[in-house]
Amino acid sequence: MLTTLIMIIPVVNVIMMFVWAFGEGNPTKKNYFKASLIWAAIVLVIYAIIAIIFIAAAASTATSMN
Repeated sequence: MLTTLIMIIPVVNVIMMFVWAFGEGNPTKKNYFKASLIWAAIVLVIYAIIAIIFIAAAASTATSMN
């Protein structure tokens, strides 16, 4: 229950994910947060790729209008 409450706090949740993933403690909790960090990294990369594609498309459209 405390874990869920801590995960609600915006900046603290990212820090605590690293603490729980790589610190000492319950192996199940460690594995869960390692997997959560991997998924977060995958989503971040996908968002970055989509953002780059949209920025490139917007720049291409802007230069072709001139």
